[in-house]
Amino acid sequence: MSSQNSAADRKSAIQTWQQLAAIIDHTLLRPEATADQVVRLCEEAREFSFGSVMVNSARVALAVSKLQGSAVKVGAVVGFPLGASLTNVKVFEAAEAMKLGAREIDMVMNIGALKSGDHDFVLADIRAVAEAVHAQKALLKVILEAGLLTNDEKLVACETSEKAGADFVKTSTGFLGGVATVEDVALMRRAVTIGVKASGGIRNASDARKMIDAGATRLGTSSGVSIIREWRAETEGKSSAR
Repeated sequence: MSSQNSAADRKSAIQTWQQLAAIIDHTLLRPEATADQVVRLCEEAREFSFGSVMVNSARVALAVSKLQGSAVKVGAVVGFPLGASLTNVKVFEAAEAMKLGAREIDMVMNIGALKSGDHDFVLADIRAVAEAVHAQKALLKVILEAGLLTNDEKLVACETSEKAGADFVKTSTGFLGGVATVEDVALMRRAVTIGVKASGGIRNASDARKMIDAGATRLGTSSGVSIIREWRAETEGKSSAR
Protein backbone atom coordinates (compact mmCIF):
# COMPACT_ATOMS: atom_id res chain seq x y z
CA MET A 1 0.00 0.00 0.00
CA SER A 2 1.53 3.30 -1.08
CA SER A 3 2.32 5.95 1.50
CA GLN A 4 0.29 8.29 -0.70
CA ASN A 5 -2.98 6.47 0.05
CA SER A 6 -5.44 8.62 1.97
CA ALA A 7 -7.01 7.65 5.27
CA ALA A 8 -10.27 7.11 3.40
CA ASP A 9 -8.58 4.63 1.06
CA ARG A 10 -7.14 2.70 3.98
CA LYS A 11 -10.49 2.69 5.77
CA SER A 12 -12.31 1.35 2.74
CA ALA A 13 -9.75 -1.44 2.31
CA ILE A 14 -10.57 -3.00 5.70
CA GLN A 15 -14.28 -3.48 6.21
CA THR A 16 -15.00 -7.09 7.12
CA TRP A 17 -13.58 -9.01 10.05
CA GLN A 18 -11.96 -11.41 7.57
CA GLN A 19 -10.07 -8.54 5.93
CA LEU A 20 -8.92 -7.38 9.35
CA ALA A 21 -7.85 -10.88 10.42
CA ALA A 22 -5.70 -11.18 7.29
CA ILE A 23 -3.46 -8.29 8.41
CA ILE A 24 -3.09 -9.42 12.03
CA ASP A 25 0.06 -11.11 13.31
CA HIS A 26 -1.38 -13.18 16.18
CA THR A 27 1.39 -12.86 18.74
CA LEU A 28 2.78 -14.77 21.71
CA LEU A 29 6.27 -13.67 22.70
CA ARG A 30 6.19 -13.84 26.49
CA PRO A 31 9.24 -15.68 27.86
CA GLU A 32 7.04 -17.81 30.13
CA ALA A 33 4.74 -18.96 27.29
CA THR A 34 4.22 -22.72 27.42
CA ALA A 35 3.97 -25.18 24.55
CA ASP A 36 0.25 -25.57 25.23
CA GLN A 37 -0.22 -21.81 24.91
CA VAL A 38 1.60 -21.80 21.56
CA VAL A 39 -0.64 -24.63 20.37
CA ARG A 40 -3.68 -22.63 21.41
CA LEU A 41 -2.33 -19.59 19.56
CA CYS A 42 -2.09 -21.68 16.40
CA GLU A 43 -5.59 -23.09 16.87
CA GLU A 44 -6.96 -19.56 17.17
CA ALA A 45 -5.01 -18.49 14.08
CA ARG A 46 -6.60 -21.33 12.09
CA GLU A 47 -10.07 -20.56 13.39
CA PHE A 48 -9.93 -16.85 12.58
CA SER A 49 -7.61 -17.04 9.53
CA PHE A 50 -5.05 -14.60 10.91
CA GLY A 51 -2.31 -13.59 8.52
CA SER A 52 0.38 -15.10 10.71
CA VAL A 53 1.41 -16.19 14.15
CA MET A 54 4.47 -14.50 15.63
CA VAL A 55 6.52 -16.55 18.10
CA ASN A 56 10.01 -16.73 19.54
CA SER A 57 12.41 -18.66 17.33
CA ALA A 58 12.51 -21.64 19.71
CA ARG A 59 8.77 -22.14 19.10
CA VAL A 60 8.84 -21.97 15.29
CA ALA A 61 8.96 -25.75 14.75
CA LEU A 62 5.97 -26.29 17.03
CA ALA A 63 3.95 -23.54 15.35
CA VAL A 64 4.78 -24.84 11.87
CA SER A 65 3.69 -28.34 12.82
CA LYS A 66 0.35 -27.08 14.14
CA LEU A 67 -0.36 -24.89 11.12
CA GLN A 68 0.40 -27.38 8.36
CA GLY A 69 -2.27 -27.30 5.69
CA SER A 70 -3.43 -23.79 6.59
CA ALA A 71 -2.73 -20.45 4.94
CA VAL A 72 -1.45 -18.97 8.22
CA LYS A 73 2.24 -18.09 8.07
CA VAL A 74 4.67 -18.51 10.94
CA GLY A 75 6.86 -15.57 11.89
CA ALA A 76 9.77 -15.34 14.31
CA VAL A 77 11.45 -12.49 16.17
CA VAL A 78 15.20 -11.99 15.90
CA GLY A 79 17.52 -10.05 18.20
CA PHE A 80 14.49 -9.70 20.44
CA PRO A 81 13.74 -7.58 22.41
CA LEU A 82 16.88 -5.44 22.73
CA GLY A 83 18.31 -5.41 19.20
CA ALA A 84 21.85 -5.39 20.59
CA SER A 85 22.92 -8.83 19.29
CA LEU A 86 25.86 -9.14 16.92
CA THR A 87 24.82 -8.88 13.29
CA ASN A 88 25.99 -12.40 12.48
CA VAL A 89 23.94 -13.70 15.41
CA LYS A 90 20.83 -12.00 14.02
CA VAL A 91 21.54 -13.49 10.60
CA PHE A 92 22.06 -16.94 12.09
CA GLU A 93 18.89 -16.79 14.18
CA ALA A 94 16.87 -15.68 11.16
CA ALA A 95 18.36 -18.42 8.98
CA GLU A 96 17.68 -21.13 11.56
CA ALA A 97 14.10 -19.94 12.06
CA MET A 98 13.52 -20.04 8.32
CA LYS A 99 14.98 -23.56 8.09
CA LEU A 100 12.28 -24.56 10.55
CA GLY A 101 9.58 -22.96 8.42
CA ALA A 102 9.33 -19.29 9.43
CA ARG A 103 8.24 -17.14 6.49
CA GLU A 104 8.41 -13.76 8.22
CA ILE A 105 11.17 -12.33 10.40
CA ASP A 106 10.73 -9.38 12.77
CA MET A 107 14.20 -8.14 13.73
CA VAL A 108 14.95 -5.48 16.31
CA MET A 109 17.11 -2.66 15.00
CA ASN A 110 20.30 -1.87 16.89
CA ILE A 111 18.75 1.00 18.82
CA GLY A 112 21.93 2.11 20.57
CA ALA A 113 23.82 2.33 17.28
CA LEU A 114 21.11 4.51 15.78
CA LYS A 115 21.08 6.82 18.80
CA SER A 116 24.89 7.01 18.59
CA GLY A 117 24.59 8.29 15.04
CA ASP A 118 26.23 5.19 13.56
CA HIS A 119 23.82 5.00 10.65
CA ASP A 120 26.20 3.00 8.46
CA PHE A 121 26.26 0.23 11.05
CA VAL A 122 22.47 0.24 11.35
CA LEU A 123 22.19 0.01 7.57
CA ALA A 124 24.65 -2.88 7.39
CA ASP A 125 22.99 -4.70 10.29
CA ILE A 126 19.55 -4.58 8.66
CA ARG A 127 20.86 -5.28 5.16
CA ALA A 128 22.64 -8.45 6.29
CA VAL A 129 19.42 -9.84 7.74
CA ALA A 130 17.37 -8.64 4.78
CA GLU A 131 19.63 -10.46 2.33
CA ALA A 132 19.39 -13.70 4.31
CA VAL A 133 15.61 -13.39 4.62
CA HIS A 134 15.00 -12.54 0.98
CA ALA A 135 17.25 -15.40 -0.15
CA GLN A 136 14.58 -17.66 1.36
CA LYS A 137 11.76 -15.60 -0.19
CA ALA A 138 10.58 -14.54 3.26
CA LEU A 139 9.59 -11.09 4.57
CA LEU A 140 11.57 -8.83 6.89
CA LYS A 141 10.06 -6.37 9.34
CA VAL A 142 12.36 -4.04 11.29
CA ILE A 143 11.29 -3.10 14.83
CA LEU A 144 12.31 0.49 15.58
CA GLU A 145 11.26 0.69 19.25
CA ALA A 146 9.82 4.11 18.52
CA GLY A 147 9.23 4.92 22.18
CA LEU A 148 13.00 5.21 22.67
CA LEU A 149 13.56 7.48 19.67
CA THR A 150 13.10 11.14 18.88
CA ASN A 151 11.03 12.00 15.82
CA ASP A 152 14.19 12.75 13.85
CA GLU A 153 15.61 9.36 14.87
CA LYS A 154 12.38 7.64 13.83
CA LEU A 155 12.67 9.20 10.38
CA VAL A 156 16.28 8.09 10.04
CA ALA A 157 15.37 4.59 11.24
CA CYS A 158 12.56 4.36 8.68
CA GLU A 159 14.66 5.64 5.80
CA THR A 160 17.58 3.38 6.74
CA SER A 161 15.34 0.31 7.03
CA GLU A 162 13.83 0.89 3.62
CA LYS A 163 17.23 1.55 2.07
CA ALA A 164 18.54 -1.69 3.60
CA GLY A 165 15.77 -3.72 1.98
CA ALA A 166 13.21 -4.18 4.75
CA ASP A 167 9.65 -5.02 3.72
CA PHE A 168 8.07 -3.36 6.77
CA VAL A 169 8.97 -1.00 9.57
CA LYS A 170 7.37 -1.81 12.92
CA THR A 171 6.67 0.46 15.87
CA SER A 172 7.79 -1.51 18.91
CA THR A 173 8.48 -4.80 20.64
CA GLY A 174 5.88 -4.17 23.32
CA PHE A 175 8.46 -5.23 25.90
CA LEU A 176 10.35 -2.02 26.63
CA GLY A 177 7.50 0.17 27.78
CA GLY A 178 6.58 1.61 24.41
CA VAL A 179 3.30 1.02 22.59
CA ALA A 180 2.06 1.83 19.13
CA THR A 181 0.75 5.38 18.81
CA VAL A 182 -1.25 6.99 16.05
CA GLU A 183 1.39 9.70 15.78
CA ASP A 184 4.24 7.23 15.28
CA VAL A 185 2.32 5.16 12.73
CA ALA A 186 1.44 8.30 10.76
CA LEU A 187 5.06 9.50 10.85
CA MET A 188 6.33 6.11 9.68
CA ARG A 189 3.70 5.96 6.93
CA ARG A 190 4.88 9.32 5.60
CA ALA A 191 8.53 8.25 5.77
CA VAL A 192 8.39 5.00 3.79
CA THR A 193 6.73 3.36 0.82
CA ILE A 194 7.06 -0.13 2.35
CA GLY A 195 4.66 -1.66 4.89
CA VAL A 196 4.07 -0.26 8.36
CA LYS A 197 3.31 -2.61 11.25
CA ALA A 198 1.73 -1.23 14.41
CA SER A 199 2.51 -3.34 17.45
CA GLY A 200 2.28 -2.85 21.19
CA GLY A 201 -0.81 -2.03 23.22
CA ILE A 202 -3.41 -2.75 20.49
CA ARG A 203 -6.17 -4.24 22.64
CA ASN A 204 -9.52 -3.59 20.97
CA ALA A 205 -11.29 -2.82 17.70
CA SER A 206 -11.05 0.92 18.30
CA ASP A 207 -7.26 0.68 18.65
CA ALA A 208 -7.09 -1.37 15.45
CA ARG A 209 -9.15 1.15 13.49
CA LYS A 210 -7.02 4.05 14.66
CA MET A 211 -3.81 2.31 13.58
CA ILE A 212 -5.22 1.40 10.18
CA ASP A 213 -6.52 4.91 9.63
CA ALA A 214 -3.07 6.27 10.53
CA GLY A 215 -1.43 4.09 7.90
CA ALA A 216 -0.71 0.66 9.40
CA THR A 217 -0.82 -2.17 6.87
CA ARG A 218 -0.16 -4.86 9.48
CA LEU A 219 -1.09 -5.17 13.15
CA GLY A 220 0.79 -7.16 15.78
CA THR A 221 -1.26 -8.06 18.83
CA SER A 222 -1.86 -10.73 21.43
CA SER A 223 -5.52 -9.63 21.55
CA GLY A 224 -6.42 -10.70 18.03
CA VAL A 225 -9.31 -12.94 19.01
CA SER A 226 -11.10 -10.33 21.12
CA ILE A 227 -10.45 -7.64 18.49
CA ILE A 228 -11.99 -9.77 15.75
CA ARG A 229 -14.98 -10.68 17.88
CA GLU A 230 -15.58 -7.03 18.71
CA TRP A 231 -15.11 -5.90 15.09
CA ARG A 232 -17.43 -8.66 13.86
CA ALA A 233 -20.14 -7.76 16.36
CA GLU A 234 -19.94 -4.09 15.41
CA THR A 235 -19.95 -4.61 11.65
CA GLU A 236 -22.68 -7.28 11.72
CA GLY A 237 -24.74 -5.03 13.97
CA LYS A 238 -24.47 -2.18 11.48
CA SER A 239 -25.46 -4.49 8.61
CA SER A 240 -28.53 -5.78 10.41
CA ALA A 241 -29.58 -2.22 11.30
CA ARG A 242 -29.80 -1.20 7.63
